[in-house]
Amino acid sequence: MLVDRAIARALPLVPKPVVRVFASRYIAGPSLADAVAVVRRLNGEGMQATVDVLGEEIAHADEARAIASAYRDVFAAIERERLGSNVSVKLTALGLKLSYELCKENVREVLAQGRFVRIDMEDATTTDDTLRLYRELRAEGHENLGIVLQAYLRRTLWDVRALAGLKPNVRLCKGIYVEPPSIAYADPGSIRSSFVQCLDALLESGAYVAAATHDEELIGAALARGVPEFQMLLGVREDRARELVAAGHPLRVYVPFGEYWYGYSIRRLQENPAMAGTIARAAVGRVLRI
Repeated sequence: MLVDRAIARALPLVPKPVVRVFASRYIAGPSLADAVAVVRRLNGEGMQATVDVLGEEIAHADEARAIASAYRDVFAAIERERLGSNVSVKLTALGLKLSYELCKENVREVLAQGRFVRIDMEDATTTDDTLRLYRELRAEGHENLGIVLQAYLRRTLWDVRALAGLKPNVRLCKGIYVEPPSIAYADPGSIRSSFVQCLDALLESGAYVAAATHDEELIGAALARGVPEFQMLLGVREDRARELVAAGHPLRVYVPFGEYWYGYSIRRLQENPAMAGTIARAAVGRVLRI
């Protein structure tokens, strides 16, 4: 609905406690114990996980270092609980907008734990630095490192070709950040077309590709091409995820947790205008009751 889409754009005006109630389906919770419980449940349903420590709103170097340290606890929990999970990191959470070298140091600390780490892709202002960091760390010999590419960016097919020699482990997604039309496709058909082109180019280059999508048309395209892995977000199309697993397709679920939940929640809800409308109506009802 047009009304729901308008409400989605106005979500930052909605009280945080109300957002939190409705966004809880997308986030494991504030603590590592919450994430462990969710991953254990997913493993029990035949799914793998990738755990993300939220923290895009960090403003100080000590906060970035604390998030890097938090990943040591995540890896320890994965080992202790024998969980089927790796991790994802957002470079802004590790200090990218404070200092490139600080961020690189923090990513090295996470990689030092020895398990697979995927670098998430964020808004377009970070794309060049993200790819630069990925290349530099691969050049240092870090093979336990993956990257994310966003099909809605006009540059992505070129990036796929530029990375081909590294045979990267790639999570390919549509992309969710609001970008100007000069650098990003806006209409769904163009985004889908770019996704398929990038998917084909990655597979042809010998890359390992995880198709991260809830779009049924793109799920079908990925199935037709025999991608080795699907990925989905926690709380989104859970029935379809179970169907894919039941049919024998490996599937990994993105499990974010932590105190910096608000920015992530807003983006998830802006992707889902119907849910945003529900939140707003609940907020209005709360005010009227008061």
